[in-house]
This record gives sequence, structure tokens and C-alpha cells, in this order.
Amino acid sequence: MAPIFEKIAAQTDDGPCVTYIGPGGAGHFVKMVHNGIEYGIMQLLAETYDVMKRVLGMTPREMHEVFKGWNEGEMGGYLMEITRDVLARKDEFTDGALVEMILDTAQQKGTGKWTSQEAFDLGIPIPTITSAVEARVMSGYREERLVAEKAIRIRARQFKGDRAKALGWLRSALYSSMVAAYAQGMAMLRKASEEYDYKLNLADVARIWKGGCIIRSRMLDPIKEAYAHKRRLPNLFIANPFKKAVKKAAPDWRRAIRLAVEFGIPTPALSASIAYFDGYRTGRLPANLTQAQRDYFGAHTYQRTDREGTFHTEWTK
Repeated sequence: MAPIFEKIAAQTDDGPCVTYIGPGGAGHFVKMVHNGIEYGIMQLLAETYDVMKRVLGMTPREMHEVFKGWNEGEMGGYLMEITRDVLARKDEFTDGALVEMILDTAQQKGTGKWTSQEAFDLGIPIPTITSAVEARVMSGYREERLVAEKAIRIRARQFKGDRAKALGWLRSALYSSMVAAYAQGMAMLRKASEEYDYKLNLADVARIWKGGCIIRSRMLDPIKEAYAHKRRLPNLFIANPFKKAVKKAAPDWRRAIRLAVEFGIPTPALSASIAYFDGYRTGRLPANLTQAQRDYFGAHTYQRTDREGTFHTEWTK
């Protein structure tokens, strides 16, 4: 069957975008995670658009030009392309942009939700993807949101900073958060491969996503190279060129999220992405307090940093 599939598949400089994934449901699992990453990137683009619109006061045509430029760089890909095109489309019934006439309630088919559910079962953190799923759920509460908007009035602020500088912050935040979305998806596939004995070749998975896929982008070339260089790479954040690029972008990434928070713009996926980055690069997290609390109320025990074994304390003595 291989020659048939290779003939009809999308073609790239790396060959046809088809390969044998693995035994059992491996192919379906990889497609599910692909869609989870898709949810994440779509939400990141939506949040970036929202900050451009409601903080920087940009028009759809101005945003179109920005996304057009970004698409020509390392973030270029299908989702960036269609975002660029959507923002340029005029509405046939009014004089405005079509995107502004579309109801803000996003639907979903379930693959993002399945990805999050499976990640919980595998014990893999994918906060960018899960936040994107939750954002779609929140969008469904439109009537409640309209009531709450009137009930919880917050004085509107006017942006008085440098728009070009702020766009640079947003670019860094979007790039780094997209890396986070890919990193979470690939880490989940690695864990699933071990758990279900899929024997996934993650370099090959990245290769076949380069064409004919919704998450195809220029990022997939360095992702493929990272896993080709180190098959059992635990996370993209520690692989070149992402390690250096995200470290450099981190200050502006933080500035972009701070800007959104100051203006009351919800950025669940952008915020979850930097929390994931910061959590992953932190050698000692505050889970020691969580373990102490668990031992206090449920005698769940804990381990120590200075000696082997399992311990329990009578906290009320």
C-alpha cells in the first residue's frame, strides 16, 4: 500500500507526508495530538489578535499586515496564513471586516478535549492545549458573559505606549507559546509511545506534519532535526534552536502578558504557556508545601531531600 499512499500524500522537500506510525491505534493517537496542538495555536493567535484589537486599537487591515509579515518568518505556516487572510476579508453585507461580524462562540469536535483527557491519564502537563479547550468552553457562555460585562464594569484604559514595541513583545510571546504548544504535544507523544508501546519516531512525525496538515509550519524543520539528533529528547525547550530563542524572547514574552493583564484582556493560553516554561525550567517547585499539606490532613506521607525513605509527621503535636 505504501506506493499508493505516497503518491496521493502531500509532497514536501522531505518527501511524501505519510509514514507507518506504529501498531494498534498509534496513527489515531498521533492525529489526536496533532489536533490538540492545533487547538493551542489557534487560541494563541486569537489572544494575540485580541490584544492587538482591544489594547493597541488596531484595525483588521493593520493586523492583516502584521500577520502577513510574521508569516514570512520562522512562525510562518498554515494557521498564520489563514489568520492573515481572514483579517483581510471584507463583509458582503456591511462596510467592515467580516471577522468582526462573526459570533464569538467557538465550536469543537472533541479532539482537543480528548487530548487533554488522555494527558491527565498519562500524567503529562499540556496547559497550553488544555487552556485552549477551556477557552472554547468559556466562549459558549456568551449570554452569561454579556450579563457579567454589565455587572462587573471596569473603566476602559487607553494605551499610551509605543505600538511598534508592543507588537515586538506580542511576536515574542506568540513565538515562544507556539514552541510550548509543540513541546507539550511532542512530550505527550513520547510518553504515550512508552506507555502503549507505539515505538513512535518523533522526527518522522514532525516530517509528515510539514505538508497537508493544519499545524504545518516552518517550526517543524527544527523540531524534526531536534528529534533526529536525540530520539528520546524529553522536551523541545532544551533543544537548539528553541532553547536559545525562547530564552532570548522571554523578557518580551513577560511584557506582552503583563500588558494584557493590565488591560484586563484574557490570555489563558499565552499565560499558561509561560507558566509551563517557567515550571519546566525550575529545579525546585513549591510542591513540597503541597506534600506537607497532604500529609497533614490525610497522612499521605512525604519524602525528604536529605535522606532516603518515606516519612509521616504528626503535625498537630
